[in-house]
Amino acid sequence: MTQGTTSASPQSAAERLLETAVASFSGTRRTGQEEMTRRVADALRSRKHLLVQAGTGTGKSLAYLIPALHHAVSTGKPVLVSTATLALQAQIIGRDLPRLLESIQDELPRPAEVALVKGRSNYLCKQKLAGGFPEDDDEEALFAAAVEPTGGVTTYEPTSKLGKEVVMLRDWAETTSTGDRDDLATGVTDRAWRQVSVNAVDCLGRKCSMFEECFSELARKEAQEADLVITNHAMLAIDAFEGLDVLPEHEAVIIDEAHELTDRVTSAVTVQLSAQMIQAAASSARRHTAINVEGLQAAAAAVEAAFGGVEDGLLARGLNAQQISAVESARNAARTALSDSKPSGDAEADPGRTTARARLQAVFDVTERMLASGQSADVVWVSRPGMFTPGRGYQPADISEPPLLYVAPTSVAGRLREGLFGTRTVVLTSATLKIGDSFDPVAGSLGLLGAEAPTWDSADVGSPFDYPRQGVLYVAQHLPAPSMKSQQAQRQELAGLIEASGGATLALFSSRRAAEQAAEELRELLDVPILCQGDSTMSALVREFAADEQTCLFGTMSLWQGVDVPGRACRLVAIDRIPFPRPDDPLSNARSQEVAKAGGNGFMQVAATHAAVRLSQGAGRLIRTSEDRGVLAILDSRLATARYGGFLKKSMPEFWATTNGEVARSALSRLRDS
Repeated sequence: MTQGTTSASPQSAAERLLETAVASFSGTRRTGQEEMTRRVADALRSRKHLLVQAGTGTGKSLAYLIPALHHAVSTGKPVLVSTATLALQAQIIGRDLPRLLESIQDELPRPAEVALVKGRSNYLCKQKLAGGFPEDDDEEALFAAAVEPTGGVTTYEPTSKLGKEVVMLRDWAETTSTGDRDDLATGVTDRAWRQVSVNAVDCLGRKCSMFEECFSELARKEAQEADLVITNHAMLAIDAFEGLDVLPEHEAVIIDEAHELTDRVTSAVTVQLSAQMIQAAASSARRHTAINVEGLQAAAAAVEAAFGGVEDGLLARGLNAQQISAVESARNAARTALSDSKPSGDAEADPGRTTARARLQAVFDVTERMLASGQSADVVWVSRPGMFTPGRGYQPADISEPPLLYVAPTSVAGRLREGLFGTRTVVLTSATLKIGDSFDPVAGSLGLLGAEAPTWDSADVGSPFDYPRQGVLYVAQHLPAPSMKSQQAQRQELAGLIEASGGATLALFSSRRAAEQAAEELRELLDVPILCQGDSTMSALVREFAADEQTCLFGTMSLWQGVDVPGRACRLVAIDRIPFPRPDDPLSNARSQEVAKAGGNGFMQVAATHAAVRLSQGAGRLIRTSEDRGVLAILDSRLATARYGGFLKKSMPEFWATTNGEVARSALSRLRDS
């Protein structure tokens, strides 16, 4: 559609945009992509919710971006695109949209404006860089004092890798126009980034002296004027459920990686409490408001005493009398402290007071939810983090350590139905929205089933790939079932596969611990570069992995989806174990118990369904184009030996299958040498 010819229907206009875009990319047309484009355009026009499953290679980003852009530009009403991962967010904003806009700009009624919105912790904080946070980490530990030869001026030089990274970040802050961590040319560690960023609780908001030049606020201001806003599921949840205007007003949202939506929303509305958190709030309040905090300190001690000896896991019977009393004391003390610390006059602009009150408010909010958990869908559990010791690896948590208390809903279906589907048109897409042959399991988790559910359509547009010809599924049936004792054998198997492949391996692990331990061990065994999640930003790691055919990348759930590395750089995808929820995962246990009480099979409906979706997503990292060839290696023998193995395989691409390791290694060697 050229400028001025706006009388055609949105559907036909979107189809012509697709033709233009696909022709500029590849010169070919893809049936599934066309069908998805038409269905998304129709959903936006008719304002009817849509679930659309699009297999890997369909080009679903293009298929929803075209009608989204056309709808936004034609109607003047912005459309949101939400992803689960920063990796896919970066792919859309850095690759897909620039190429698309370049190819279709003459077909749009007017130029389209695009914006990106992330959580605050993804941006540099100018207030923190300027030393405006009174409880900043002590930077003297990162730098050593040095005296200039003349003038006696004291300067500070970085003494560690962390210090050097902070210096680099401060230099970058002088030149960056976005402050977005993903725009760093060289990645930095999470620890270094925390020195220059803040989370939502500690952010001073409008009371900050640098509010008008804040990178996060500038990104949100830009989004207010945009036609298409790219964001993530966590931001979408905060906007829809928390009453915070973190996103611009919109009538339509397209949710990619939609199989992750319920988990991401659950995570966004999960809160935690600890004695340390209460003590920190008390300390901050005493320092910056000069109020009496004895009640908070006593409450912190009461909470530690009430939960200190409790084993990690779900509090299936709820809080006992002592625990209720301790949590009530914390709530009451926080409420009193909030009242006593109300600002007056110039005190309202004080950053210290603002931070202190934000921490007090967080204590009050979580204790309120915890006390109401017996009458709501929330459950409470206890958790203590393990420890990593060089030479010994990760050790289980010590029960004598102070616990963290978590509160989360077992289901967010009702909240999604009211907060998301009740106020806007929603299009959900993923390669894995169907379990078996039905959309109903996913629809039910989203609140789209039942008498009061809104109407919705669904479509499965398939995949263009010839999976039996392009990929091999190797299940290491000879390995023992995954356990601490079997990890050595599993890593040796992985080492042999990587050696046969000559690198070019994406190794996906069910835990950060497993990824880090495997990377540490295999770096000593193999003569190929091995990157590991946490070494740098995800986007920087993926760029480095894609740039060198020999490089391997080890990581966890963030890499199981949204990572698109076609070609020879990724010819082996290895999965360490079937991605069931952890046996001690309290939320999964609570959900399984609810299913069992209703007469269902808790394992199949919760754990096996969870694993099926994750396996499909992980497998989808291997074949990204019709030219790709590779091996998917599952290092968990249960996929071949357990009764539920067949159910799980149905969720995966139909690769040519084998349990013969020599066959898999030979295939990788041929791919390496081809």
